[in-house]
Amino acid sequence: MLEAIKEIVISEEDIQQKIKELAAKINNDYSSEELIVICILKGSLFFTSDIIRLLTMPVVVDYMAISSYGNATKSSGVVRILKDIEEHIEGRHCLIIEDIVDTGLSAGYMKNILSLRNPKSLKICSLLDKKIMRINDIEVDYAGFVVPEKFLVGYGLDFRDKYRHIRDVVTLKEEVIGVSDKL
Repeated sequence: MLEAIKEIVISEEDIQQKIKELAAKINNDYSSEELIVICILKGSLFFTSDIIRLLTMPVVVDYMAISSYGNATKSSGVVRILKDIEEHIEGRHCLIIEDIVDTGLSAGYMKNILSLRNPKSLKICSLLDKKIMRINDIEVDYAGFVVPEKFLVGYGLDFRDKYRHIRDVVTLKEEVIGVSDKL
């Protein structure tokens, strides 16, 4: 597995420090109010797990699975809901937790769909913000790291459902990704 890594872009230590900073901001904004955390599967599972353990308000966790990548390294632009949340969010504070926001199409789609359910508030927290790829003008309320236009894996991000378990955020060697999948 390690032989597939080209470079470490963000270390595990930097990720954990950023999570502490983001959790402090979220704790300040929501204080003691209940918060519905919506973990976007599968990529944000590790990030969600780490950040919610640092939150001090009452937290309810729910899950949503969407797809816009398939097996590619670029978004197809077509967003599909594979699993919807189960919680009723009307009149409740909600926080969508994403691993990465790049084009903004998926995040915008989720925010629009969930807004129709009349939450009290609806914000987005993302470990990685790839602003350079933004097509949809969506704002990330709690952004961890602004990252360059590189295909990243690790800490939840995958390539063909592999490499999620790597503790750092990394790039892969070109021969691993393949010629047809290169950015």
